[in-house]
Amino acid sequence: MSFKTKMIPLAGAIAFAFAGSAAAQEMVVKIGHVGPVSGAIAHLGKDNENGAKMAIEELNAKGVMIGGKKVKFELQAEDDGGDPKQGTTVAQKLVDAKVNGVIGHLNSGTTIPASKIYNDAGIVQISPSATNPKYTQQGYKGAFRVVANDGQLGGTLGRYAVQINKAKKIAVIDDKTAYGEGVAAEFIKGAKAKGAEVVVQEHTTDKSTDFSAILTTIKAKNPDVIFFGGMDAVAGPMLRQMKALGITAKFMGGDGICTTDLVKLAGDGIGEGQVVCAEAGGVVDAQKKGMDDFKVAYKKKFGVEVQIYAPYVYDSVMVMVEAMKQANSAESAKYLPMLKKMKYKGVTGDIAFDDKGDIKDGTLTLFTYKAGKRELVQVVK
Repeated sequence: MSFKTKMIPLAGAIAFAFAGSAAAQEMVVKIGHVGPVSGAIAHLGKDNENGAKMAIEELNAKGVMIGGKKVKFELQAEDDGGDPKQGTTVAQKLVDAKVNGVIGHLNSGTTIPASKIYNDAGIVQISPSATNPKYTQQGYKGAFRVVANDGQLGGTLGRYAVQINKAKKIAVIDDKTAYGEGVAAEFIKGAKAKGAEVVVQEHTTDKSTDFSAILTTIKAKNPDVIFFGGMDAVAGPMLRQMKALGITAKFMGGDGICTTDLVKLAGDGIGEGQVVCAEAGGVVDAQKKGMDDFKVAYKKKFGVEVQIYAPYVYDSVMVMVEAMKQANSAESAKYLPMLKKMKYKGVTGDIAFDDKGDIKDGTLTLFTYKAGKRELVQVVK
């Protein structure tokens, strides 16, 4: 046997050992994401999921180090269909998969029941879009949100209805979900505090398509403003039927209706400046460029416009990973303290949390629709 032939297996052994050592230095960190990527608001769920994908891909391209190890981030994306029962099922699936943190859910109605499962398992959860105050009022140490809650959002819209729209009589409709009922209740508080009268309050569901009976009742009361607590998939057909019935009242709603898709869903029912809605977030001045750049990058990557929440999902992933880096650990129990005292500049603005897990100084952006496009009215706190 020649000297050369002896060296081949030796070199192979060295290469194998080196590869094994390199692999040992790489750490896999799994981040779960949950949103409704099926059903009536799948376009919003996909928007959220895309925001998570952008963040994960960027982090992997950067080669993030945590505790001296190079990290490979993996996104485990799940579909809750906007259904609370399905939401808890996929939450348990993520717990069983031993994810290092969860971004989601989109709806308050799925986020709140799922949050108990994550809390019991000791897994950090950041919701990029659930606005019902109950989510962070449960006392769960690992529950956070990066958008303003319904108390801020609904109350601001209620005050706006009276102060700017000069509404004296208002009608309110909600879709009986945790989000819809919550934002409607806060709107009523805000409007009543400024002297408006609720002349009628009606209820529908998040799957309804026929509102003729409700709208006929409302038309008889001749309100100045109709507020809807629900999502764009229901608001669109409702606006079409309002137009068919000759109802010209202003139509207001929270972030659930405040999407680019509302134009398509409402058709000619969208009107000119008839719809006013609020997005739970917003940036001004110097921070505006970061958001604009994100939207350009998002469209280039996915070929569609941002709906609403993708930037907030992106920031949720980034702020979670920043906490991991500061803690030198991807374990929820170890990076949680860093998250609680986090001060992070994201594409959606400055992110810091209060003792409940709500974002501090949350902003709201008011929009209307003109010439078939969503148009910014103002950013408020």
